[in-house]
Amino acid sequence: MTKVLPHPVLTLVIAGVWVALINSISLGGVLFGLVLGIAIPLFTNPYWPVRPTIQNPLKIAEYLAVVGWDIVVSNVQVAYWVLFWPSRSLQTQFVVVPLDLASPEAIALLAGTITMTPGTVSADLAADGSAILVHCLHTTDPEAVVRQIKTRYERRLKEIFA
Repeated sequence: MTKVLPHPVLTLVIAGVWVALINSISLGGVLFGLVLGIAIPLFTNPYWPVRPTIQNPLKIAEYLAVVGWDIVVSNVQVAYWVLFWPSRSLQTQFVVVPLDLASPEAIALLAGTITMTPGTVSADLAADGSAILVHCLHTTDPEAVVRQIKTRYERRLKEIFA
């Protein structure tokens, strides 16, 4: 089974994303999504020497809910800053966030999450993966940014990935 579906979760994600992108549920769309979902992991399998281990798959839903909520809240906050604050009152800063994550997939997911959340961007990753550099559009307390990233995102990713 692993020869046909080397990454079954990735197969389902690719098929689901395809159906979402075409914005229509049809038999042809679903079948083509499944073909893509099977073909892409088969062709990329040699580049995945070690599969990521998902320790607690139910925590993924919790993580997605937290990230979704933070994206909505951050959108409103950034819109307020852009529309009603003079640009000189924004206090942009680079913040170094030390990482406890070991899995490259978890680190990549954290970096993507930070970038998807309006007002923050993952700017750089330490060569050894021990820290990530985050640019904040506005912060007066860099330690609070570090605490928020570690408690809201990194902690949950440590629970998801073994």
